[in-house]
Formats: sequence, C-alpha cells, structure tokens
Amino acid sequence: MSVPIADTQATFAATLVDEWVRAGVRHAVVCPGSRSTPLAVALAGRDELTVHVRLDERSACYFALGTALATGLPAVVCTTSGTAAAELHPAVVEASHAGVPLLVCTADRPPRLHQVGAPQTIEQRGLYGSAVRRSFDPGVPREADRGWWRALGAGSVADAVALSGPVHLNLAFEEPLLGEIGSLPPPLPGDPGRSAGAATGPVLARVDRPGRGIVIAGAGAPTPEVTLPLVERLGWPLLADPRSRLRVSHPSVVSAVDAILRDPSARRALVPETVLVLGQPWTSRVLAEFLETVARSGCRVVAAGAAPSDPARIVAETYRTDPGIVLAELAGASPAAPAEWGAAWERAEAAAQGAIAKVLENDPLSAGGRATEPGVARHLFGALDSATTLFTSSSMPMRDVEWYGAPRPDPPRVLANRGANGIDGVTSTALGVAAASGPVVAALGDLAFLHDVSALVEIGVETGAPCTLVVIDNGGGGIFSFLPQAAGLGRTSFEQLFGTPPWTAVLEVARGFGLPAVEVATIEGLDEALAAASGRSVVRVEVPRREDNAALHQRIHQAVAEGVAPVLG
Repeated sequence: MSVPIADTQATFAATLVDEWVRAGVRHAVVCPGSRSTPLAVALAGRDELTVHVRLDERSACYFALGTALATGLPAVVCTTSGTAAAELHPAVVEASHAGVPLLVCTADRPPRLHQVGAPQTIEQRGLYGSAVRRSFDPGVPREADRGWWRALGAGSVADAVALSGPVHLNLAFEEPLLGEIGSLPPPLPGDPGRSAGAATGPVLARVDRPGRGIVIAGAGAPTPEVTLPLVERLGWPLLADPRSRLRVSHPSVVSAVDAILRDPSARRALVPETVLVLGQPWTSRVLAEFLETVARSGCRVVAAGAAPSDPARIVAETYRTDPGIVLAELAGASPAAPAEWGAAWERAEAAAQGAIAKVLENDPLSAGGRATEPGVARHLFGALDSATTLFTSSSMPMRDVEWYGAPRPDPPRVLANRGANGIDGVTSTALGVAAASGPVVAALGDLAFLHDVSALVEIGVETGAPCTLVVIDNGGGGIFSFLPQAAGLGRTSFEQLFGTPPWTAVLEVARGFGLPAVEVATIEGLDEALAAASGRSVVRVEVPRREDNAALHQRIHQAVAEGVAPVLG
C-alpha cells in the first residue's frame, strides 16, 4: 500500500527535526506561510524546541541569528517559498561573515511548477550563493528515500557547527501539505551533529623572535582564567576588545587602545616585535593601521581562532584552532619581555583612562550629567549587571563601547553583528539574544532602530528575558560626521545623503507598537529608566548634535594624547 504524499512529507520533516533536536538545536523561528507547513508543524511538535513565530522574514532570520549568537548552537529559521526566502539573505550574509551556525530552511514549490509562472515560485537553488557553507536541494520527499533522511538532517547541523556558518536546505513540498507523521527511520549510530571536526592547524613549534609583544583579543578569545596567567608569563599587554570578555581589572589589560595609538609619539614608543591576535578583530581603524605599519616594518603577526581575519594581508601565520593552545605554546616557548615593556603600556592605559574620565566629567557637553554618546557607552559597559548582555549596533555604539569602556572586575557580555558590520537587523538580533540567554540592553542609534521596526511586531506569546532598547538619538547618521564626507560636502548635500535626519519620532514608533517608552537626557535619568524597565521597552536618550559629538570625540583623543605623552617619555 502506497503512503500518501502528505504523510511522507510530514514524516520526512519530522525526521529532520528529530535529528536536529538530537544534535542539540533548541530554538526555531517560523514565519507564517503555507508551503512550509510540513516543517513548521514538525518544529512545533517538539517540546525540546522553543518555537518563535515572527511576521517578517528578514527580522526572523536576524532573530534566529541572535539565539545562535547567544548560545553558540545552531538555530532553525523556516519560511515559505518565493520572496519570503529572499528576505533571509541579509541575515544569512551576516551569519556567514560572523561565523554563526544557522539552519536556513526555505520551503519550495515542486519542480513541475518552476519556469511556468506559478505564484510564489522563484529560483531558490543557490539563492544565497557563497554566503552559505553548504546548500541542499533534496527534492520532493519520497518513501524510497527514507534511508538518507537522517543523514541529511545530521549532515546539515554538523556542517553548520563544524564550518561555523549558515547551511541552506531548500525543501520542496507537494500539496496536500498537511499529513500524518508516520514512524521515523532509525537513528544513525554515533553522536548526532558532531560528525565533522573543526579545521585545525599546527601549533607554534618555536618562537624565533621573542621579546616585546602584544596580545590582541576579540570575540572568541580564551577565558580570563586561561588568558591572564599566560600574558603575565609573557610580560605582554593584553589589548582586550569588550566582546572578548577579557576587559577585566588587571595590570596587563589595556582598553583605551584606539585613543592611545592616535598619538604619533605613542605609536613610536609602543612598537612590538610580535603580535598574537586571538579571535575576531576590533572595529578600530587606528589599531588596524598600527598593526599594518608595524607588520610592514618586520613585526611578526600571528592569528589564532575559528576564522581569523586578515584584510590587510599582514598575518604571517594563521592557526584555525583553539586560540588558547596557541597562546599557551607561545608563553611556554618565549622568555618574558623586559619589565619596562609591559609597564609602559600599563602607564599609558592609566593615563588614558584618567583623561577620558576627566573630559566626560568636565566637558561643557556633559554639564549637569548630560548624556553624550561616549558617556552613555562608557556608562553602560561600566554599570550594567554582569548577568545582562550589552548588545551594540555595529556603528558608533559599538565603537564607543570599544574605545571608552573601562576595564572592570566583572564586565557584562558584549555582543554585536560584527560579521558584515551593517546596522540591519539590530533590534531583531537583540531580541533573539534575549529569547535565548537572559536580559539584554541594546545600544543603538535612531537610524538603526527605525531600520528594523518590523522586529517590534509581536505574534502570539513571546518568551524570553527582558530586552531594553536604548536608542541614542542624535538625529541621523552620526558615524558619517567622522568621515571625509562631512568636511568635503556642503551642509545641505551632506545632510541629504549622509546625515539623513529622520522625520519619524522614536517614541511615537515605539508606543505605536504598544511598547513602554521613555525619554531621558542625563546619565542619571538613563539609570532610572533601566531600573524601571521590564519586558520589551524603549529608552530614547537625547544626546548632542552629530557635529558636537564628533568634536567631543576629538577633545577626548587630544586629552589622551596630552596625558599619555609624559608617561611614555
């Protein structure tokens, strides 16, 4: 007796989901649509999965990315066919560049409906091009193919994990779409989802140029317990990105790197002989240019991590392995640097932190505790509970946290969409992080907030921890005020093309979606608003005009240069 196609499809989808659950997948994001019914029903039928329903596919994929970013585990996003599948592309690109595992599942029409003008039918095979690690197009499920259904499920999740990125499954389904789930094929032997190992390289065999060195740590760096004893043994400074979770109170830790290295005298005094880069890079162009300069002058640059970045092509050795192994090998093989080397960096950091604090306390823009962009970033990193995740937009908020967030004993986790570095999907990703891992405070600009308003649409009952959106409103695209366009164009052209002041009011938008929303203009007011926030809410922070903000940054950097120069001799 033949099995109805609807039942075959339901069983196929349930087999994939069973394999994903066995491999540890715990979050799935589903967008309403008909063609994806077999998979959507299978996902909703598993108690092990938290299923989030999102209206907008673009937002949904960023939400899924947020859950995966927070947990380190693959998340599933499920859409219907047609342009719904195309809407996932921006977040797929971000996941690819950021190394975040995703299972991107697009329902499709069967082959007989392609190239004949059928509705909601586009060419979905290869839709995401090189942005996905693997792409599968198994065709309409058939009973005769039961033998490899589990291999498809296991292989897709294994590839997402081992290759650190998105995997696309384009799943064609015939009508009728609603069927009964039959008996599943027996599980495969072995550990599901773990069949492929991460790419590795050899560890350092020798260190032929010991001496003055620096360790630059970004997201993906080893824990403080691993890293700090090893940098102490080396006598090297640890330049800690806030996403590394290494920006802790410790003599070796340096955080004001961007401001310190803006001064030519500091750059001359702090030239290393060896640089070890652990994990992902900083946003700082100043640091990147410094590394390029010293590398061209003979400094040896070594990078370690899952996917080391090297846009300037200066890395001499790359190790796609646990960065802790490389750091331990280096520390074990290299004699300690001269004591004065680490001491110089320590003095520079202390002078820089003092200068930053003094400007933010005494500058006319900060009078009366008034909120400024650098002040808000520094305060959020310094004041948030360590159990709260600080999610930052990959524009000025991320840079300000990186440049001005001071080390503390128990820093909060900091996350951002730093793969493709866009402002798309910031709110969606932050909400995904909160859904998967605990309370979130998201720092974003007014344009990033407006860019992703569809994320504020609630469908059904939302689960997860509170997420407070701190919208730093400077009336447009603040980052462009730091670029040559600000000085090279007339004010009218600059405002039209780059400043882009929005007519839409942040508070009105938030309240229109039913969210609690308040407005503050001081750091004290921000603290009060954060203390009172619950669930999903918006805090609009009024800050000085964009050109005033750029000038404030310049005054901070000048004060740091004046403070650091004397301590470096």
